[in-house]
Amino acid sequence: MKDLVDLSNEKYPVVVIAGRPNVGKSTLFNRILGKRKSITDPTPGVTRDAVSELYELGNITIKLMDTGGVNTSAAGIEKIVSERSLNFVKQADIVLFLLDAKEILPEDEIFIEKIRKYKDKIIFVINKVDTPEKENTIWNYYSYGFDRIVPVSSAHGYNIDVLEEQIEELLSEKEYQNEIPSDEEEEKVIRLAIMGKPNTGKSTLTNKLTGTQLSIVSDIPGTTRDIVEGEFAYGNTKFKIMDTAGIRRKNKVSENIEYYSVTRAIKAIDDCDIVFMLIDAEEGLSDQDKKIAGHVVKKGKGIIIVLNKWDRVKHIPNAMTAMEDRIKFFFPILDFAPIVTTSALTDTKFDSLLKIAIKVNKQLETRVSTPNINKALKEWTNDYPPPSLSGKIRFKIKYMTQTGIKPSQFLIFVNRRKSFPESYIKYIKNKIRRKFGLGFIPLEINIKETEKTWKENQIN
Repeated sequence: MKDLVDLSNEKYPVVVIAGRPNVGKSTLFNRILGKRKSITDPTPGVTRDAVSELYELGNITIKLMDTGGVNTSAAGIEKIVSERSLNFVKQADIVLFLLDAKEILPEDEIFIEKIRKYKDKIIFVINKVDTPEKENTIWNYYSYGFDRIVPVSSAHGYNIDVLEEQIEELLSEKEYQNEIPSDEEEEKVIRLAIMGKPNTGKSTLTNKLTGTQLSIVSDIPGTTRDIVEGEFAYGNTKFKIMDTAGIRRKNKVSENIEYYSVTRAIKAIDDCDIVFMLIDAEEGLSDQDKKIAGHVVKKGKGIIIVLNKWDRVKHIPNAMTAMEDRIKFFFPILDFAPIVTTSALTDTKFDSLLKIAIKVNKQLETRVSTPNINKALKEWTNDYPPPSLSGKIRFKIKYMTQTGIKPSQFLIFVNRRKSFPESYIKYIKNKIRRKFGLGFIPLEINIKETEKTWKENQIN
């Protein structure tokens, strides 16, 4: 199928975890990695898109991949998930085929016949074996004709070390034993997270930017559950991208699976540099979008408002200007954020979007020297001095310094912190944006009294 993911250009050996739904694939994936990355839930079919991460196994770096459950009789989206998982099995260097020690279903046996031709790269992993006594039950599995069989308990970590030894041994047979992780400095990339409400085109945009079919695209709300990660380059700039689950209002989230999906999506804010906040151009910005933006601004991340499906908007004069004015009027928290129109479905190039992303990232990494900012500060305070309090106490700014990037933070030392006018902080913030070219990013300005002033206030 043309929409299946191609793994032929993978830099590291790919180890795929496969099996029917609900045998513990995601639990095993998380156990090996030592952290909870894939969503785990008793509901069959939770994992849809493949989730992957690099993992250091001895002296070998592998790409470990959790795939959706294979159901050969499925239809609709489950059929798409099954086809994609079988495609990953076909291309993988090693397949960890997971079975439930408590029962073998007809679906397992159908799957076994489908993958028998890949026997040389398959390790049978019999899950839910948590004691040495239960290992006696695994002998029956040799009747299927596979040589490598490892009993484990994904939930309790039993025999995971034995499984890793089997993976290393198989990789050594495939001549991966001499591959040593590079000591070179980690390549600099811009990390993007695509966020928004369900059905705004996040997965379609992810696939277009990466030139792959990493994310399953469907009209069904909530198709994406885990965070799907990919990479691509634009000119000399490399990007890592995270496609996240659609975020609905809390009172609309009724299932545990969606709760975990939304939690992971919010967590993606911490792991990115810039958020592409996708808005359905026909629907416009909503209160839920405002809440997402609030999280992003609070974390000091870059944010670009992407008005997707712009091709569906009626072509009226000044439509873009009207949309920008509406966003800035109703959501002043986003008054700095650049706005870009796209159609993820029909556009083949996203030059303007990626150029803006590069510009935003450059601003996020900008450091302003203390002498330069204080020279400018002197001009700003001379032009417009801080106001006085009740006509008696005059506020004064002693000096200012930048304390951090990503997020961009500044610290102002004043003679009196209490009741310092918020409007004047906004004035300084706008001046910083214009003077130092930081107009597209959130800025945080903190206030601190100088030590001498603080002591004087205590005496008085």
